[in-house]
Amino acid sequence: MHRGRTTSGGPSTPAHIYQQPPRLLIVHVAVPSWADICSNLCEALQNFFSLACSLIGPSRMSLFSVYMVQNRHECILPFVQVKGNFARLQTCISELRMVQREGCFRPQGTSLQLAVEDGLQQFKQYSRHVPSSVALSYTSLEITILTSQPGKEVVKQLEEGLKNTDLLRVRRLQVVEITKGVLECMDSASPVEELSNDERSILGTDIDLQTIDNDTVSMEIFFKAWLHNSGTDQEHIHLLFPSGCFNNFSRARDNPMCLKCDLQERLLSPSLLPGTADGSLRMDDPKGDFSTIYQMASQSSASRYKLRVIKALKFSGVCESLMYGLPFILRPTSCWQLDWDELETNQQHFHALCHSLLKREWLLLAKGEPLSLGQSQRAPASTFYVIMPSPSLTLLVKAVATRELMLPSAFPLLPEYPPDDSLKTMESILDSLELEPTYNPLQAWSHLYSHLSSTLARPQGRLQSSWESRTLRKAGQLQANRVRATVAPLPMTPAPGRAKMPATQKASWEAFLLPSNEEEEEEYP
Repeated sequence: MHRGRTTSGGPSTPAHIYQQPPRLLIVHVAVPSWADICSNLCEALQNFFSLACSLIGPSRMSLFSVYMVQNRHECILPFVQVKGNFARLQTCISELRMVQREGCFRPQGTSLQLAVEDGLQQFKQYSRHVPSSVALSYTSLEITILTSQPGKEVVKQLEEGLKNTDLLRVRRLQVVEITKGVLECMDSASPVEELSNDERSILGTDIDLQTIDNDTVSMEIFFKAWLHNSGTDQEHIHLLFPSGCFNNFSRARDNPMCLKCDLQERLLSPSLLPGTADGSLRMDDPKGDFSTIYQMASQSSASRYKLRVIKALKFSGVCESLMYGLPFILRPTSCWQLDWDELETNQQHFHALCHSLLKREWLLLAKGEPLSLGQSQRAPASTFYVIMPSPSLTLLVKAVATRELMLPSAFPLLPEYPPDDSLKTMESILDSLELEPTYNPLQAWSHLYSHLSSTLARPQGRLQSSWESRTLRKAGQLQANRVRATVAPLPMTPAPGRAKMPATQKASWEAFLLPSNEEEEEEYP
């Protein structure tokens, strides 16, 4: 477990706000489309894991394994901890890149089914040997199958083949169809397309089907969803409104209107990534405003972090220079512990709030309420937030400055008419600029992926280049590497008794059960 250094402004970051379930990725290799998909998929995986392995703080991904299905199923990466294993992940991606050079074969009809069963069996065996302190994190597995074949046919094939398989430990089984089209418009940051409810009822509710475009950006975004806190065990935020007349505020405070919401990050903070250009400024340090809302909202299930709405503001009445820190997204909760009627009513009220705020061009000013404190603890300083509506079923939350944080600034009024010569000069410069109606972050890149990859690979740089040169010189080297990366298939039926693990095998398991020492000792700088 990672430790975060804290200040007096808030508690340390609990690891469970990030922790995602163990994941098994099955790459379905099929001709002739694999030649078109391979490079995009490998680049997206390389970019994603350069982020996931570099993020400071608790690991957002726990266990990860990769199977490849060609003419048979093959494990090219047994279950490993993601953080601290970038070199092994790179080796796995390199093997995927080389599949195209070796030639592809049409998979057997049962190959996908066997890959799911074998991966699930490997996970069960792994979880039997983890320490009890982390066993709760490995209770269920998410399985994702990437394929270029028609998704509905793959789903039907899996439903038929797995109908007698015990999937109790599978939290989610997902088939992702990579379409042949290329993403034409990059304005959307959510290219993943899900099936309608009618289609889901035809395919069955146990297997999800999604489609993504065959381009690096779309695949990257799909993988980045694994970094989100997607747990539904509890709602994150209670948004409280006075339910009565403001003339009797104390009475309204005793019985407030409450919207139950989930909190989601809009972007990754640069301060969580080493070596970013503005890293020395630490403007979005997670010890600051990050901990006061995202961290506190996800702590214990005994209490929920509360945002109490104080007043409404005109949309044009808030200066953006007063907002600071990372933006967060509020959504109506999808907590499974609430009954269906409460979930539906909560979503309808959330929808009505978004609609009314947009119609009135209003914002909300809210105050964060501290969690219950002991008698010996002092109440922390309050944080205020501005809540902004959007055309979607979401609200944007940003911290806003208070009196104690303000510095004096002079803002002289802009003269009505500047000098003619200066005006012509600047108008000419502006006319030469390319004008875009909106800013699309997917079309701007900072070479962060290559920087992170080189930083992570630096300690093994000499060994890695040597391995690559041997691969180029010897055609048979890849097969040798694959043998070392592949685990032996496990029997599909459980053993009658739990055999004692040999000492050498036990040492091998323990090497991957817990994060590396480097990850264990990592702190917020």
